[in-house]
Amino acid sequence: MIDIKNVSKWYGSFQVLTDCTTSIQKGEVVVVCGPSGSGKSTLIKTVNALEPFQKGDIVVDGISIADPKTNLPQLRSRVGMVFQHFELFPHLSVTENLTLAQIKVLGRNADEAKTRGLKMLDRVGLMAHKDKFPGQLSGGQQQRVAIARALSMDPIVMLFDEPTSALDPEMVGEVLDVMVKLAQEGMTMMVVTHEMGFAKKVSHRVIFMDAGKIVEDCRRDEFFGNPDARSPRAKEFLSKILAH
Repeated sequence: MIDIKNVSKWYGSFQVLTDCTTSIQKGEVVVVCGPSGSGKSTLIKTVNALEPFQKGDIVVDGISIADPKTNLPQLRSRVGMVFQHFELFPHLSVTENLTLAQIKVLGRNADEAKTRGLKMLDRVGLMAHKDKFPGQLSGGQQQRVAIARALSMDPIVMLFDEPTSALDPEMVGEVLDVMVKLAQEGMTMMVVTHEMGFAKKVSHRVIFMDAGKIVEDCRRDEFFGNPDARSPRAKEFLSKILAH
């Protein structure tokens, strides 16, 4: 579903990604973790071309992002993205937030878009809030609306960029529950997160990044179950987060 080949990226002379290579199969849930500043968010944003890269290629469902002929807005419409800070339109109701991109990007009519949007809102357990505005919802509810909005576009893959890091601890669970359900339903997912409980429970594979490089790319059981076999940096990371 996603093939990342030797991707490198620079901000001026500073290299943020170095020869990153991995692939994600249909139905696979891959967690990307690592210390702050390791390039995790940058990597995930290159997958739907929100961040340009200077070297390598990324192929999503057979379509090359590096190919200048690729219609990036069309590709992005098939790759759901959920950000750290919800990114909902504050002046639009929940229902309007769910339907806008469907109408503008996918060309659906208003009724069709509303039916689809409300179905996804129901899926994340927030149908009762369809007429509210984002400011009237808690952070956890807003993030669930953002997930419903991404799902309304019928994505072939979902990208999550630290979806719980801006939330109060009490709200983290409700967002992770929705993500766990999605994973169980077979959605292909790439998730940048510090929530190791989620990684242990749901992921098929864990990618560990440090200083812009993919240092570890292994099955979940290997990553958590055999820390001594990991690289020194990953081992140090695991010892800090698993100790608490």
